[in-house]
This record gives sequence, structure tokens and C-alpha cells, in this order.
Amino acid sequence: MTYSAVDAVVLTRTRRQVFLALFIAIAVSLHVLETLLPTPVPWLRLGLANIMTLAALYLYDGRAAWTVSLARVGIGALLLGRLFSPGFWLAAAGAIVATSAMIIMYHVAGRRLSPIGISVVGAAGHALGQILAARLLVIQHAAIWQIMPLFLFFTILSGILIGWLAAGLIEQLRQHPAFIDREGL
Repeated sequence: MTYSAVDAVVLTRTRRQVFLALFIAIAVSLHVLETLLPTPVPWLRLGLANIMTLAALYLYDGRAAWTVSLARVGIGALLLGRLFSPGFWLAAAGAIVATSAMIIMYHVAGRRLSPIGISVVGAAGHALGQILAARLLVIQHAAIWQIMPLFLFFTILSGILIGWLAAGLIEQLRQHPAFIDREGL
């Protein structure tokens, strides 16, 4: 069967939609799963769902990363019954700052910075966004900033782990026929 130029465009767009839907579904699943895992401090999480945001950024573009990130926060909060709760706003603020930082750093550094570096920047941005939102919405006291060093220490470690996992996933997906054929279309 032969495809025309229009069919190739439609096929590429459909593949993008399918993969982004899969990325969102996996990100939401990881987000919900992570809330079930025990942590030393209730708000301390690894950020496993950001693997899919990084995959969307590296395999598609910043718009795809925004789609995965914001959909994950919204759908995850809806499934967990936390929509518009203080935790939702903290997660949303963290996701907005993290995704912005990752996209900016990706465009500035290009391919010179690996997914690990981009992930560390995103993790630090997430911590900053959450602390800022907590300061504005929940704990309206300047002492909240004293937790930032602990947050940054943990986010660097989790950012390295998440970036390493994302790099492996991205490498595997780049070998998938849907991403190999994309350049040829």
C-alpha cells in the first residue's frame, strides 16, 4: 500500500496523539502509584511520572511535555480526590515551574545536556515551585524557605534517578518504528 503526502501527515499526527495518550496514562499511573508508596516525609516523592514528561520533551517538543505534565497533575488529582485541594495547587505549581525550567534548559542547552541534567533542573524547579506555592497559599511565614536546602538535596538525587530512567526509555523508544519512520515521512 502506498501513502500520499496527506496520509503521511495524518499518520504522523495520529501517532503523536496515540503516544501522548500513552505517556499521559503511564504518567498518571505512576503518579497515583507513588502516593501509595511509604515515604519518610508525607510530601517527599521521587517524581516517577516525570519520566514521561521528559520522554515527551525529548521525543516530541515542549508542547508535548506541557500536555503530559499538566494532564498528569489534573487527572491524578481527580482520581485521588484531591482536585483543587492545597496538595493539588502545590503539585500544579511544582509542575509548572519544573516543566518551564526543563523546556527552557532543553532549548538553551540543546542536545549538549542529557535527560539527567534536564531532570535535575526540573526537579529543582519542582521544589522551588512547591515551596513558593506553600509560602503563598498554606504556610504564610518566611521560615518555610528553611526547608529548601533539604528539598534541593533530595531533588538532585531524585532528578538523577528519574533522568537516568528517562534516558533509558527515550533510547528504547527512539528505536521503535514509529519514531524511526517519523524522520522519513
